[in-house]
Amino acid sequence: QQRDKLRQYQRRITLSLEAERALARRLLKEGRKEKALLLLKKKRYQEQLLDKTENQISNLERMVQDIEFTQIEMKVIEGLKIGNECLNKMHQVMSIEEVERIIGETQDAVEYQRQIDEILAGSLTEEDEDAILEELNTITQEQMDLPEVPSEPLPEKIPGRLPLYAPQLWLLILQ
Repeated sequence: QQRDKLRQYQRRITLSLEAERALARRLLKEGRKEKALLLLKKKRYQEQLLDKTENQISNLERMVQDIEFTQIEMKVIEGLKIGNECLNKMHQVMSIEEVERIIGETQDAVEYQRQIDEILAGSLTEEDEDAILEELNTITQEQMDLPEVPSEPLPEKIPGRLPLYAPQLWLLILQ
């Protein structure tokens, strides 16, 4: 708000400077040199005020930027604080000994599974593999459900209709 007020003040002074300069010229033309000199002194003073105002605006903007950056830093520090608290809670829940125990148990389980895999891989003979393939074929055949074929012969001719042959039948179906 203060920055905006200073900017308005600058605009007012700038307009006043232009008006006083024009007035000083007019006074010089009229021969009133002392009055023109007084206006030029006033103008010079206002220019100095304008420079001071510009410096104040600069300082205010720098301060606003510093405040905004400090707010960002505070948020970062707060995030780091929360993260640190989280890590400390996790460290309390899980100790180094606990992690080492879990890693050891996992390695033991992996080794045990590897031993089982070696036993299974080495125990199958060629006869066992043939038996397995035959069982797979049997299961595959069982899963194929084919419709039953009718036992009585199909009629050659339906009374009142022409005999249909396969190509004609397909044409009728497609129509």
